[in-house]
Amino acid sequence: MSVGTEIDDDGLAQVTLRRGGAGNAIDLDLARGLLDAARACERADVRAVLLTGEGKSFCVGGDLREFSRLSGEALEKHLTAVTDALHDALRTFAAIDAPMVAAVQGAVAGAGIGLAAAADVTLAADNATFTAAYTGIGYSPDAGVSWFLPRLVGPKRALDLLLTNRRIPAAEAAAIGLVSRVVAPDRLAAEAARTAEALRVGPTAAFGVTRRLVASGLTADLGPHLDREARALAAAAASGEGREGVAAFLGKRAPDFTRVPPSS
Repeated sequence: MSVGTEIDDDGLAQVTLRRGGAGNAIDLDLARGLLDAARACERADVRAVLLTGEGKSFCVGGDLREFSRLSGEALEKHLTAVTDALHDALRTFAAIDAPMVAAVQGAVAGAGIGLAAAADVTLAADNATFTAAYTGIGYSPDAGVSWFLPRLVGPKRALDLLLTNRRIPAAEAAAIGLVSRVVAPDRLAAEAARTAEALRVGPTAAFGVTRRLVASGLTADLGPHLDREARALAAAAASGEGREGVAAFLGKRAPDFTRVPPSS
């Protein structure tokens, strides 16, 4: 299978791109595999998602060898099928409460940038490089790249990356906000696992509300957004997570959010 999904008994979902020999290039099978993985992560007991890619590169973008075997209407239909599956996967990951951590290394290009940007926390090995690549081959962006990049790095930098296709190193990607932080390649897996574990034991429902507030706040007017924040905070305070968090704080102990039923 092009995508492996393992959900352990503690609620950590590990999603792995498994086309390492092809740079984890996204073909139709991998796109559909990502959608299957995202749907698997809709389970109520999933508390965090860790996205990784096997091999030297996290994801080099679309599988141009597959695309080049088609032309005309057949190519258009094929690319529509690929992007439909890939975009549905991104929508599904965005809608769940469980936060996502991505660990990226080597080449991150095209739709690979979209996958990296879709994560809530993105760790990059210091050997990672990022290239939009689309317009270099006469394509336009997919995988949410034209949506994520302006929000993460600003519209001017986004257009610079999308139009010039210049390759930027991990350090610059961190400096402009494309990734969360940079780690040594031999520490990437361990640091990503540590980060995912820290999120796994956190307040999953509160994480989900927070993710959605941040996403909607980018385009919302301040007044309505403040109203949404107030309603969300009141609901969170009355929830099982909120009660456990406050009780733990007052009792001077660490909260145990993993014991709180998802719907409480």
